[in-house]
Amino acid sequence: MTEQRRPHILITGAAGALAQQVIEQLRDTCDLVAVDFREQVYLGDDIPSYCIDFNKRVFEDLFRRYQFDGVIHMGRIMSSQLTRMRRYNANVLGTQKLLDLSHKYGIKRVVVLSTFHVYGAVAYNPALIDESAPLKSAGLSADLIDSVELENLANIYLWRYPELNITILRPCNIVGPGVRNTISTLLASERAPVLAGFSPMMQFIHIDDMADAIVLAYKKPTRGVYNVAPQDWVAYQHALKLCGCKRFPILSIPPAVPRFILSTLKLKSFPSYLMAFFKYPVVIDGRAFAKEFEFTPKRPLKEIFRFYRDNKRPV
Repeated sequence: MTEQRRPHILITGAAGALAQQVIEQLRDTCDLVAVDFREQVYLGDDIPSYCIDFNKRVFEDLFRRYQFDGVIHMGRIMSSQLTRMRRYNANVLGTQKLLDLSHKYGIKRVVVLSTFHVYGAVAYNPALIDESAPLKSAGLSADLIDSVELENLANIYLWRYPELNITILRPCNIVGPGVRNTISTLLASERAPVLAGFSPMMQFIHIDDMADAIVLAYKKPTRGVYNVAPQDWVAYQHALKLCGCKRFPILSIPPAVPRFILSTLKLKSFPSYLMAFFKYPVVIDGRAFAKEFEFTPKRPLKEIFRFYRDNKRPV
């Protein structure tokens, strides 16, 4: 009797904290291959790790060599990390190459990590945004065009190639140990800027819960687009208070003023498009994902905020 073959899974964005959490959850039951085009990361002798540009021919060699069953694509580059053109090449053209190869080599399961930022932050957003809402952010900021195009690409492949079983996840703000995005930097700061007169409702999901959500999604091949967020939210300024941050009000007009102050606070990577997210609420409805994948976050807001209160980074 031959031993059953373990699933072979390609995981992109392997240098990120979230990808490494997902890898930890899957490594005992799956054969994993890790890829990141920014850097090569050592994940143990049992997991091959590569630093490869998806648009290079050598990327296809991995599909031939490892005969993947599935792909978990977490390699989206944030706006603060590269120039706009390089980011577009990585996020959009790189994702297209990944999906083309997935189709060519008969991949049976693809999970794509997107972001709630694709909805855009505007004053007239509904109280709870569900998955059918239009993606307004491309019209609001050039910095989010590649995020929306990445999603549009994944949606095209979702319908054109149903055998790929594509699931697109749009999480709210991912925070917690190891996360180095803008909102996490602010919550961990001694002093954090707030826009005078604004304190929009925000949602936060702990990195552990988001890793659980991705693994649950991978294991149940339900096609579609899903928001991932807990059913609780908090005003931004109150969140800062609970994290022990001293709030630093700044005027939102002209935009040069907050940008200047953010640079003096050593937040040089603060993307300008995020300014709107600190003005207007973008509260997403995560109930469809919770129901379909039987997902319940384990880390409440008070635990998230306690972590940041206890782990302050001096600015």
